[in-house]
Amino acid sequence: MDLPNLEHLVQSGEETPEPIPTTIKGSIPTWINGSFLRNGPGKFEFGEDKYIHWFDGMAMMHRFHIHDGSVTYSSRFLRSDSYVQNLEKNRIVVSEFGTVASPDPCQSIFARFFSYFQTPQPTDNANVNFVKYKGDYYVSTETNYMRRVDPQSLETKEKVDWSQYIAVNSATAHPHYDREGATYNMGNSYGRNGFFYNIIRVPPPEDKSALEDSADLRGAEVICSIPADEPRKPSYYHSFVMSENYIVFIEQPIKLNLLKFMLYKIQGKSFHNILSWEPQYGTVFHLVHRRTGKKSPVKYRAAPMFTLHQINAYEDNGFLVMDMCCGDDGVVIGEFTLENLRRESGQAMDEFYNSLCRNLPRRYVLPLNVDENTPLDENLITLHDCKATAMKTNPEEVYMTHEELHDDQLLQYGGLEFPQINYAKYNGKPYRYMYACGFGHVFADSLLKMDVHTKELKVWRYPGLYPSEPVFVASPGAAEEDDGVVLSVVVTPRKEKSTFLLILDARTFTELGRAEVPVNIPCGTHGVFNEMG
Repeated sequence: MDLPNLEHLVQSGEETPEPIPTTIKGSIPTWINGSFLRNGPGKFEFGEDKYIHWFDGMAMMHRFHIHDGSVTYSSRFLRSDSYVQNLEKNRIVVSEFGTVASPDPCQSIFARFFSYFQTPQPTDNANVNFVKYKGDYYVSTETNYMRRVDPQSLETKEKVDWSQYIAVNSATAHPHYDREGATYNMGNSYGRNGFFYNIIRVPPPEDKSALEDSADLRGAEVICSIPADEPRKPSYYHSFVMSENYIVFIEQPIKLNLLKFMLYKIQGKSFHNILSWEPQYGTVFHLVHRRTGKKSPVKYRAAPMFTLHQINAYEDNGFLVMDMCCGDDGVVIGEFTLENLRRESGQAMDEFYNSLCRNLPRRYVLPLNVDENTPLDENLITLHDCKATAMKTNPEEVYMTHEELHDDQLLQYGGLEFPQINYAKYNGKPYRYMYACGFGHVFADSLLKMDVHTKELKVWRYPGLYPSEPVFVASPGAAEEDDGVVLSVVVTPRKEKSTFLLILDARTFTELGRAEVPVNIPCGTHGVFNEMG
C-alpha cells in the first residue's frame, strides 16, 4: 500500500481574520451566492503542551464567500473559554476529549493535590459543526455548551449552556431541521431516576426584527425521554434519524462507563478512555412519533454495529427506510490520536489504516405497524426489491437485518463517510443521490456520488489531494434532485499553501472550477452553506 504521511493535515493553522482573494481556475457558476462555512480542529499545542487526540484541537472556523463567480477566504479561531484560558497561560489548562490539563505548576503542592479532585467543567471548544437554531448560527461540539457566531465575520458571540433551557447535559452537533423551521436534536440527562436520551425540539424563529441580537433558545422542550436499556452503561451517539413523521434513536454498543466517568472526572483522566465497544449488547432502535413525542412500545433490535452519520430516512407504505454509514467495530473513535495520524509513510501508516474499520452505507427497514396480530418469525418487509428484513421475534420485539447499500466497487475506495444529500428538498423523503468522502486513507482521499437505486458510483480522486465533506447546493429553480453543485475544501499536503475550494457539477460529478487559497488549512470536520451570507 505504502500510504503517505498525513502530518500536514493535522498541523496548527494560522487565522486569516480579514477576507483575502483567491485564485480561480476554471469557472465558478455566477448563481452561487453565499458562504461555505467549515469547522474543525485547528490548533494542537499551547506553549510546550501538546494535545493527544485529533478531536482535542481548538476550533477553527473557515468561510469561503462566493459571489458573482469570485471567492474570498477568511478564518478565525473560536474564542471559546478553553482557547482564551489556554492562550493566557500559554499551556493547556482545560481538559478535552483525549487530553487532560495538568495542574498549575505555580500552585503549592496542597493546592495541586486538591485541584485533582475538583470536577473539571466540560469544554466549550465547539469544533465539530455549524448548526442553526431560530435563524442564528452556532458552532457545536457534544458537551452542553455551544457558541453563537457571526456567519459573516466569524466573530465569537456568547456561550450558550443547554442546561439553562432544558434538563439535558449534552447535545449532538448533528441536529435535524423540519420544513417549518424547527430544529430537533438529542441530548443526555442522568440523575436519580437513571440515564435518559432526550429528543429536543427548538421552535422556528419568531419575527427577527423585533428581537435583539442575542442567543435565543426559548421555547426549547424535551418531547420524549428514552430510558437507557443498560442504565449503568448508556450508549455513545453522534447523530439520529429523522423522517417526515418519526425520529429514531439508535442505541449502539459503544458504551459509556458511568462509574469510570465519575472516577476519571475526579482523577483527571481523558474522556475517550471511558468508551468501550461491547457487542454483546447488540443494537436497539427506538421509534418515536415526531409530532406527538410518543415512543413505540416495540423494540427493534439488530446485530451489533456502530454509526456516526445518517444519510436519509423516509416512510414508504407502512415502513420506515433508514440509510446510514455503519461499521462493525466501534473501537475506532479512540484511535484518532495525533501520534497515529502523524505516523511515518509506508508500513507504520499502512498498519494504522488497516487496523481501522471500513464504514459502509446500509439500509435498515423498520415495519411501523407491528401489533399483537403481526405474525411471528416471518419477514415483514414487503417493499419491492428490498433485501433488508424484519421479523417479529416476540410480542414487543422485532429483529432486523440490513441491506448493503453498495456493491463491490465501493470497497476499492475504502468505504464512505461524511454523507450528504440534497437536504433542503429531500430529507425525510424518498431520494436517489448521496455525496460522500471515500476513505482510501485514514483521512478522505476521494469524493463519491452514489445512486442509491442502482448503487452506481461517480468518483473524483487525485493522488495527494484530501477533500472534505461534500456539501450540495441546489441551482435556482432546480427541477432534478442533483441539479446543482457540490462544494468541498481540498487540502494539498504535497504543495505548500495551495488548499482550494472545489466546485463540482453535482449531476456529472466533474470539476467546474476551483478557488485556490494561499494558506495552509488543517483537515476539518463538518460544514454548511449559508445562502444569505
